[in-house]
Amino acid sequence: MGLALAEQLLDAGHDLLCISRGHNDALGVRATANGRRCEQWAQDLTHAEVAAAKLEAWLAGRDAGAFASVTLINNAGVLPRIAPLAAVAAADLAGALRVGLEAPMLLTSAFLRATQAWKAQRKVLNISSGLGRRAMASQSAYCAAKAGMDHFTRCVALEEALRPNGAKVCSLAPGVIDTDMQVHLRSADAAQFPDIGNFIGLKEEGVLSAPAEAAARVLAFLARPDFGSQAVADVRD
Repeated sequence: MGLALAEQLLDAGHDLLCISRGHNDALGVRATANGRRCEQWAQDLTHAEVAAAKLEAWLAGRDAGAFASVTLINNAGVLPRIAPLAAVAAADLAGALRVGLEAPMLLTSAFLRATQAWKAQRKVLNISSGLGRRAMASQSAYCAAKAGMDHFTRCVALEEALRPNGAKVCSLAPGVIDTDMQVHLRSADAAQFPDIGNFIGLKEEGVLSAPAEAAARVLAFLARPDFGSQAVADVRD
């Protein structure tokens, strides 16, 4: 869905700074065709402190008066081995929490600090999950990261409400999407994952959204005039 978000934002006339595991040549071509800027950083978000420091320095070097709005979207996540907590390697647990929770917190902190004096409209959109609000066996790392994302967003919303031109923030569940994550869930060991049948059923019943459809709904939510009135929300609400 992250790629679909980037494509649709470029098509809508926005300039982008993208942080991901690698460079996407097609996205650069799309930006050029649309007459937009699209800077891409290849970054391992298990070392999010590097990305956060780089983002803060990059924002500090911008002309704040040139922007009508500036938005941070945190979409990265990692699904480690689907198994009970005791069966998941420590390194896998640490990586999932660093990408899914530590990285959004550090990037949000850097973004807010670097733009706090800007006059532009500021927004932070954290892409959460229904699993941040519903416990599931063999999903402890992913559930914990998304629950932590929801709650730190609530805290930041309270903080920003006290500031002049405080940022509007929201942790948004985007619905169930037909991505590689769903394939991973459906191919898990049924003996280790009691809920596998639910995910197989979602595919068989045709209720999974295509990434482009999900991205369009997320961006429509981001554009709502009441964005940020709920710190934690679901695109299906």
